[in-house]
Amino acid sequence: MSESNVKYTEAEALDFHARGRPGKIEVIASKPMATQRDLSLAYSPGVAVPVRAIADNPACAYDYTAKGNLVAVISNGTAILGLGNLGALASKPVMEGKAVLFKRFADVDSIDIEVATEDCRRFIEAVELLEPSFGGINLEDIAAPDCFVIEQTLKERMNIPVFHDDQHGTAIITAAGLINACHLTGRELRDVRVVVNGAGAAAIACTELIKAMGVRRDQVTMCDRKGVIHKGRDDLDQWKSAHAVETDARSLADACVGADVFLGLSAAGALKPETVREMGREPIIFAMANPDPEIWPPEARAVRPDAIIATGRSDFPNQVNNVLGFPFIFRGALDVRATAINDEMKIAAAEALAELAREPVPEEVAAAYGGRSQSFGRDYIIPAPFDPRLMEVVASAVAAAAVRSGVAQKPIADMEAYRHELRGRLNPTVAVMSLAYESARANPKRVLFAEGEEPNVLRAAIAFREGGYGTPVLVGRDEVYDLLKDLGVDDPRSYQVLNSRNSPLVGRAIDHIYEKHKRQGLLRREIERMVNQDRNYFAAAMLALGEADAMITGTTRPFSQSLKQVRTIIDDEPGATPFGINVIVGRHTVLIADTAVTERPSAEQFAAIALRSSAFARRMGIEPRVAFISYTTFGNPPGMHIEELRGAVKLLDGFHADFEFEGEMAPDVALNYEMQQRYYPFSRLSGPANILVMPGLQSASLSAKLLKELGGESVLGPYMLGLEQPVQIAGMTSSASDLVMLAVLAAGDAHSRQMREAARV
Repeated sequence: MSESNVKYTEAEALDFHARGRPGKIEVIASKPMATQRDLSLAYSPGVAVPVRAIADNPACAYDYTAKGNLVAVISNGTAILGLGNLGALASKPVMEGKAVLFKRFADVDSIDIEVATEDCRRFIEAVELLEPSFGGINLEDIAAPDCFVIEQTLKERMNIPVFHDDQHGTAIITAAGLINACHLTGRELRDVRVVVNGAGAAAIACTELIKAMGVRRDQVTMCDRKGVIHKGRDDLDQWKSAHAVETDARSLADACVGADVFLGLSAAGALKPETVREMGREPIIFAMANPDPEIWPPEARAVRPDAIIATGRSDFPNQVNNVLGFPFIFRGALDVRATAINDEMKIAAAEALAELAREPVPEEVAAAYGGRSQSFGRDYIIPAPFDPRLMEVVASAVAAAAVRSGVAQKPIADMEAYRHELRGRLNPTVAVMSLAYESARANPKRVLFAEGEEPNVLRAAIAFREGGYGTPVLVGRDEVYDLLKDLGVDDPRSYQVLNSRNSPLVGRAIDHIYEKHKRQGLLRREIERMVNQDRNYFAAAMLALGEADAMITGTTRPFSQSLKQVRTIIDDEPGATPFGINVIVGRHTVLIADTAVTERPSAEQFAAIALRSSAFARRMGIEPRVAFISYTTFGNPPGMHIEELRGAVKLLDGFHADFEFEGEMAPDVALNYEMQQRYYPFSRLSGPANILVMPGLQSASLSAKLLKELGGESVLGPYMLGLEQPVQIAGMTSSASDLVMLAVLAAGDAHSRQMREAARV
């Protein structure tokens, strides 16, 4: 139930999946493979040692192979999203996507497997034979009733967790929301009267789970396309008949009279306003049809303002989103080597999610959702999908339930230590970057795209608008409209294009720049030429004049040239040193500064860079540990050009900076905490450095670019800090995705500045 309101063109979606290496996943070796000795250990003859160990004790497979962190995502393509039976091969993009979500949210490695059969027996046999390879099986997009037979049989035959997320993922998130909706309305689960509309896989799983949690069987009425599922019907299969009840109700409208809860897993428009009007006090409505709900929330509220409403959509409060569940459920199950995912574990996950929603919401999550999810209440009964606490809370609850229920083969002795391990398992930066996108959507801004005729820039502008992050303002000639049409935009004239030759705003831009520079040798005719012929000058003037909230540029010329042009119009922040910072996102995040501006900083500039970088790091969810980098570590070997670095440390000591810092240090020492402890026990860092303040622009820029091209890491930026207006300058080789990220961050910067200004007023 994770349908989003994000829009995109078909061309953009195809380009995303085809660009670079086709698809969304790859396999990377987790051990070094550089030398002949490495290869001998990885394969023959060294591999024979763990082979014999596993043959003697099969449990050793969890110690010597990836089995314990590997899940198979398996489908036959008979029920792909809302698209129906399109076959196994067509399901592969979806299964790859599910594998990506496992890794992104819970650090679970996952392989997609598409099985080309609609024969239950053959499908079961194929999956059953995979047990030696995987620690768990996630079934996906398999049509009912086959999915019931397949899952139940595999659970009986396999000794690893088997989980059909379309059923149980939705059920767990729904149950969590129901717990909290009952809490808010003063109800007990054992007393509520529930109507379930829909009798497919998800509906039956939801019904079974809430019954297992205490809802009485005779208090649940299920409906299918023919109406109420009651004892008198003779057309019911075994799964529907298990939920048949004695009742005089024959239609959905009949069943809903006086009902406390509506759980919709059916079709758009199935629940009518007049039916909602007849429900009990403070009705609880889960309208989860995908992509359009059984009733739109405004319609329901119009007749019942007292209702609590959830949907499967991200553009309304209380989104029932499976990504809140399955990654963390498998994380907990794998970590205790569970043989199954049972009801106790599912209930534990639902209760953990419900409890988390009642906790104070982290500031970064509330900001990302426009403040609408600031605290537990009617519009916040389910946690936000990017809440950084989900991993720790849900996985630990599932693991503990597995131990209590006797399906854990490796019980966790110290649960608090396990929770601490979970907190450190995922890089917080990844979650924070995701929150930046949600924040942009909640607080859309106007962003100038200064190079509006470049294909990559146009793709980024399209994605920025279709993603709901704000309004792109394209700076370019009139042919931009034709270029947009070529890229698949149906209504290119709906985009705003500013032409620096004939826009009515050109005169204002020239006047602004002339007033700023008339006493510095610039003639008016020179400024006219600058504005007419160079989009950076015109775009920066538009930003300065308030025609937009932020600006990005940089793809058509070197960074230094773009920055020089922008700084002609946009001043530095008072007392600030503008600089660029690159974010290296791998297993852990490392920031590198200054990668863009100052060739040889002074001690004062080094200190200022450290201060601003540490604040930036904290916004990224990182507790800063700054190292001033050099070729020498504390004077060993002795060398030149280190006094400014030492001066920066002294300045920060005088400032009583509230973060860890140390230097001068060689990179290998700064990043290797064991080496620090062994050879430099006086170091003030409590772990490996995560902010590297480089000794000069050359080394900083070279390091970031080498890492990007050779290191296999994700290198983001450089991000500009220290200008008076939100401006980001992209690299010349930036992809459309890079540009969208820069635009989103620039928009976020604009929002933060506006909020600070409003607070001052």
